[in-house]
Amino acid sequence: MAEKIRPIEQMLELSEEESLSPEHLDSQVQKAQEQLLQLKRQQEQIEKQKRELEELSRRQEELERGRAEMTDKLTRSLVVLEREGYDTQKRLEQLRAVRESFGQHLQLIEAIDPKSWNPAELHKELSRALSAVDDARAEFSQQRSRLQATGDSAGDAPLPEVAPDLAELTGGRSLFQWLRIGFALSLPLIIFGFIALFLFFWIASSTR
Repeated sequence: MAEKIRPIEQMLELSEEESLSPEHLDSQVQKAQEQLLQLKRQQEQIEKQKRELEELSRRQEELERGRAEMTDKLTRSLVVLEREGYDTQKRLEQLRAVRESFGQHLQLIEAIDPKSWNPAELHKELSRALSAVDDARAEFSQQRSRLQATGDSAGDAPLPEVAPDLAELTGGRSLFQWLRIGFALSLPLIIFGFIALFLFFWIASSTR
């Protein structure tokens, strides 16, 4: 236990004989120096405790700020991730349905084989094949627009654009209908040609 420090006033209360004794004065000076050294050590200890308390307070404040910051960031991030996860799952389901639809239309188109058609049912087979192609084109255009509207495709490979429908370019008529129209328009010329050839050969044969 540290020695009790005597008040300075008590140290100065010396008798006349004690004040004249060099040994006593040296003893008092030594005690005063020891007390000063002890006070200095106590002051250093107090300052050390003060620094430790200040550091502890600073770290506690840092902990509270860090907890508040990360709680807010993690909470908001979880909300964003949950929403993105839902959107991603929904988009995956949409892509799965589109892929299945495209696969079905591709099978129908690849199954078209004009060489196997019955010539007697050419018009029927051609209409059926064109209908399959038109259905595939309409489905492709619809799903392509839907995918572009529901998702950010900036980083994705974009789907190719759909070429204009042949029926739109031809005024809504099929190729077979245009062939019939062309044949009807050419029929008078064909008949006139046959008549001209007939007259030519008849005149030539009568002049011999």
